[in-house]
Amino acid sequence: MSDLYPPLEPYASGMIDAGDGHRVYWEACGNPAGKPALVLHGGPGSGCTANARRYFDPRAYRIVLFDQRGSGRSTPHASHPAHDLSTNTTSHLLADIERLRRHLGIERWLVLGGSWGSTLALAYAERHPERVSAMVLFSIATTTASEIEWITRGAGAFFPEAWVRFRDGVPEADRDGSLVEAYHRLLMHPDPAVHHRAARDWCDWEMAVVAVHPAHKPHPRYEDPAFRLSFARLVTHYWRHKAWLEDGALVRDAGLLAGIPGILIHGRLDIGGPLVTPWQLKQHWPGSELVVVSEAGHDARDPGMTQSIVAATDRFA
Repeated sequence: MSDLYPPLEPYASGMIDAGDGHRVYWEACGNPAGKPALVLHGGPGSGCTANARRYFDPRAYRIVLFDQRGSGRSTPHASHPAHDLSTNTTSHLLADIERLRRHLGIERWLVLGGSWGSTLALAYAERHPERVSAMVLFSIATTTASEIEWITRGAGAFFPEAWVRFRDGVPEADRDGSLVEAYHRLLMHPDPAVHHRAARDWCDWEMAVVAVHPAHKPHPRYEDPAFRLSFARLVTHYWRHKAWLEDGALVRDAGLLAGIPGILIHGRLDIGGPLVTPWQLKQHWPGSELVVVSEAGHDARDPGMTQSIVAATDRFA
């Protein structure tokens, strides 16, 4: 991670009342007079990290980050027993982005998103292309039915031992059906012993799929039971609804992004999210560029990923 810009702290932060009882945390870093850039974190439910601020030259960019509903410092947290997931959907997140943009007085911004953040970024840009100046997407996913089926079953061909443990985390009667649905039921179970074990099993599988290098170390946040539970609840909530998106529409409608320059960065070894997805996206998005990082998997910390992301934001500075 040495190719990141130096650590920096926000010069402004706050909470926005997003309605439905939600308060969304946001922060701004770098140059208040710089080029506006928005960071969309992954998951859903990962929350913003301090390192995400460091993908941008702080002298050139006004870097805006926020914790999506239910995650990070936004409230209520999805690990809370009474958290209402019905008011946490892709449409709600898109409205939150526009609410934040207006709150900060920004006309257009570069949008950066990784993993789930790339799905959200595409959905936002296709709905509001006039608000996007450029895009940097990495570890790209579009949350289609086939992608979800692959990461919950197909990828088990590469990690059979870990996948069997993942499958066996649900009742035997549910193992031939949707593992997403089965896990979501366990994660929403009122018994803490049930939902915390399901969260551990779900996150163990997520960590297994990204570990394509012998020295790979899971992000320390996965040791936090509250993070694991909120993350797993939000991922399964969004996946069971296919992110409330028409299947395949983000790629099909990428022509709406014509005129918006985009750099797509993806690891050749990304087993959980194969390269075919960004490759197809590039075919439908005039003016986009695909950067394949030969030694990287899905994790933005893998060799070559950080350098490629920073090089992309530098090009748009």
